[in-house]
Amino acid sequence: MAVLGQFRDLDRPDQFVWLRGFADMPSRRTSLAAFYSGPGARHAAAANATMLDSDDVLLLRELVAVPVFDRGTDDSETVLHATIWYWAGPFPDPTPNPEEAVAVLRTEYAVNDFPRLPVREKEHALVWFTRSPLPADVPAGVVKTESLRPRPTRRSSLR
Repeated sequence: MAVLGQFRDLDRPDQFVWLRGFADMPSRRTSLAAFYSGPGARHAAAANATMLDSDDVLLLRELVAVPVFDRGTDDSETVLHATIWYWAGPFPDPTPNPEEAVAVLRTEYAVNDFPRLPVREKEHALVWFTRSPLPADVPAGVVKTESLRPRPTRRSSLR
């Protein structure tokens, strides 16, 4: 399991966003089982008590890979823009403009093989990470849009 990004949402100070990456679904199941049953599991109740909602999870796959930067660089002024488009059903992979996309992810339709970590099912999401807000041209078929301004934490590898 790789922690790809850890963020504070500038518009929702009580929310924390993070991205974890796995080589494939079987390694996801193995890694999550080790994480949630390992030595740190004894702190789970205390950690969950600090969170309003720890179950708002999208299962995604990369279309434009999440870049990994040196965690040692501390640019406290970095702000990314995360735009999430939701469709009523599955949608084709877009052809993103690499100049505006830092990373692009979409719903992974594999079965959640680690049910202890619930994921939002029946969601058809496309997530864009960009350095500036996406243009307002929302494609036809988008039924809902979410916008976040995630600021990477000091330990985030996505900046």
